[in-house]
Amino acid sequence: MTDRSLDLLIDEVVLGLASEADTARLEELAARDPEVAARLASARGRFAPLDETADDLPLPVDFWERLAPRLDLSDETSPPPEPETAGAEVIDLAPLRARLTRWRSAAVTGIAASLLLACLLGWSLLTPPDPLVVAVLLDDRGEAIALVESAPDNTTRVTLLERPDVPAGQVMQVWTKPEEDGPPVSLGLLSTGLSRVLSIEGLPEPHPTQLYEITFEPAGGSPTNLPTGPILGKGLAKQPVT
Repeated sequence: MTDRSLDLLIDEVVLGLASEADTARLEELAARDPEVAARLASARGRFAPLDETADDLPLPVDFWERLAPRLDLSDETSPPPEPETAGAEVIDLAPLRARLTRWRSAAVTGIAASLLLACLLGWSLLTPPDPLVVAVLLDDRGEAIALVESAPDNTTRVTLLERPDVPAGQVMQVWTKPEEDGPPVSLGLLSTGLSRVLSIEGLPEPHPTQLYEITFEPAGGSPTNLPTGPILGKGLAKQPVT
């Protein structure tokens, strides 16, 4: 047994984590070998401050019997101790290795599951649902300036097809008319002057022929909550063929 294996076993015995068989075997070895006895005494002195901070509470009588099934270990599955060889004491660390392997596997599995869940959640948040309607917004010259794709929950992707010349002190605002004879409703601002996805709640599901438009409004958006500025582009929605 290497010094590292012996030191690990000594620490576990001192901390009360070793089995009764390993504890008895180590104490027998320490009784025969002064060097092992010294290392055991040193470990007890090193961990002594821990004992001084807590009361000594004995484990329940059936503690190990209840714990063993959870670790998937039992006396029947534990390999038999290796025979002693001349001049050396063989200490069986197989149960400890088995426990560490299972704990390590459980930890790695949990981390992998967490990463997978985070990736799926991130993908679902960053990827909008398939559009229910699509509208091409045209300017007053009939040229396409933006593509609007709106999902059943009114998550709307606005893709600019050209970089507009936004007047100083103004911002682009996106509007729609859920009802033909109703007022326009703001879907949000394109405050950076770039394409983006807008989300709004409380509107009915978008439908074909629904009007979408983009206007220039004062910084911060329309002060009246209705379009007030020049129209950059507008268009009626169509249902995409799937």
